[in-house]
Amino acid sequence: MHASLFRGFQHSAYTFGIESHIAQSNINGSLVPPAALVSLLQKGLLYTEAEITLGEDGTEQRLVESLSLIDAVMPDVVASRQNQVNQQKIQNPSQIIKNEPQETNGEEVPVTCSAPPENMEVDSSIEIPRSKATVLRGHESEVFICAWNPTTDLLASGSGDSTARIWDMGDGSNAPNQLVLRHCIQKGGTEVPSNKDVTSLDWNCDGSLLATGSYDGYARIWMNDGRLASTLGQHKGPIFALKWNKRGNYILSAGVDKTTIIWDAATGQCTQQFSFHSAPALDVDWQTNVSFASCSTDQCIHVCKLGYDKPVKSFQGHTNEVNAIKWDPQGNLLASCSDDMTLKIWSMKQDTCVHDLQAHNKEIYTIKWSPTGTGTPNPNMNLILASASFDSTVRLWEVERGVCIHTLTKHSEPVYSVAFSPDGKFLASGSFDKCVHIWSTQSGQLVHSYKGTGGIFEVCWNSRGDKVGASASDGSVFVLDLRKL
Repeated sequence: MHASLFRGFQHSAYTFGIESHIAQSNINGSLVPPAALVSLLQKGLLYTEAEITLGEDGTEQRLVESLSLIDAVMPDVVASRQNQVNQQKIQNPSQIIKNEPQETNGEEVPVTCSAPPENMEVDSSIEIPRSKATVLRGHESEVFICAWNPTTDLLASGSGDSTARIWDMGDGSNAPNQLVLRHCIQKGGTEVPSNKDVTSLDWNCDGSLLATGSYDGYARIWMNDGRLASTLGQHKGPIFALKWNKRGNYILSAGVDKTTIIWDAATGQCTQQFSFHSAPALDVDWQTNVSFASCSTDQCIHVCKLGYDKPVKSFQGHTNEVNAIKWDPQGNLLASCSDDMTLKIWSMKQDTCVHDLQAHNKEIYTIKWSPTGTGTPNPNMNLILASASFDSTVRLWEVERGVCIHTLTKHSEPVYSVAFSPDGKFLASGSFDKCVHIWSTQSGQLVHSYKGTGGIFEVCWNSRGDKVGASASDGSVFVLDLRKL
């Protein structure tokens, strides 16, 4: 899972206390239920959306006038509010509506799909039946991330249950073999489960090794048969992201300790540690086999190179934490996305951004470049960039002109993940509305759709482009076999 889902834990209690005005209340703290803050955060979007309903005359009517944060978690208040909502539904069973205007960006108006009502089913010719999906059960907690092996149909997944798993999807079985990679730590001379989330994972170029990063502060290298090859222990705190370089000799990691580290994959030793950020590092991406970019909650982006004791380039311009960064396939342009709701494109040739793309109206969680354009296996297709936002939309950008060419609006909850098919013709998106949508990148039209049983954290394509894997908040992992459609 990307690091921004974990970010801010140092400030959560403080922020909750300030924003809830708890110091000014006469609430007995012992009456607040355990995990009240977590429950509130999980339900925050639902509360916001449920505040507005249609009155009998068709006008907007607010049910909740002054619901404070502390009120929202008190059982008696919640119960009375629920009774009020239920009574209103009996009097007027109109559907809850959303009204989020879609902004345009640049000199062209994007091709925009109209958003369906939240409860409307996708066209039956588009919806993938459950019989065409293989659901993989085994994880005991949320599955934050998944990734296909680049050479075989092995799907790796990482979870909050402190395990990663490797699922063999090669034989088409509905009950594939799974290897359980238990993340353990030394305690009192014995190995015990770390009980920490697996936050990131990445296969090396030939698919022989899998690297994982964990909230326990360790990176690990595993063989594809499930054996632990080495443990990398230089970070002081949770690891938020890690990536192999293309050659497969180095691993790059980013952590809450504000540092990024290049590891020698053969020895498991720290080759160089970079300490240029002033706050937790959230994401990293290789530009070449020895240079990379990193981003942080400090709003800065640094480009660093092995052997250099200072960044070779730094980019500043975001006004909130930078959630993700990605180099284009040739390593010429760097895309970044932020909680400031902007997407920026940077070049090593200049200090200011090449494009400042402002169209999303909530935080942008992640971005992906298409595997198209000069120097890729698909040189005759234009290079495009996909951005996924908490505003429930995905946008496709033509970066050369800096314009949004499609706005994909069928999701009804935050979109956490997007992934291009290997040929660049399709884009998969996964949202907390439990849906995986597959879109045509040329027309922007919805091609296939599948609704799982939990909010989707990650989607990924296998190397042949005929299977899509997804991981979910209810502990499930599933595979859509597009050959069967």
